[in-house]
Amino acid sequence: MLRLKELLKEKGISGKKLAERLSVSENTISFIANGKQQPRFELLKNIADILEVDIRELFKSTRDEELEPIYKRDENGELVIIGYLKKE
Repeated sequence: MLRLKELLKEKGISGKKLAERLSVSENTISFIANGKQQPRFELLKNIADILEVDIRELFKSTRDEELEPIYKRDENGELVIIGYLKKE
């Protein structure tokens, strides 16, 4: 569910370095990265801060990747998603 491994690689930060900065064990980071442990919100927030990402970027999308968004322009002319269609 979390993208921690992916983000560590993108940011060039090792699990060991992240663990040190968070004052947790390397095993804790490993368990979180491998989906064996779910971190508390405060730890997630601190991980996001250290990786300099929005906390939402820590999570994989739960949306079906076979769905395509349907857009409509709002009263300001901006595109907004109003629904999804299954891709064929």
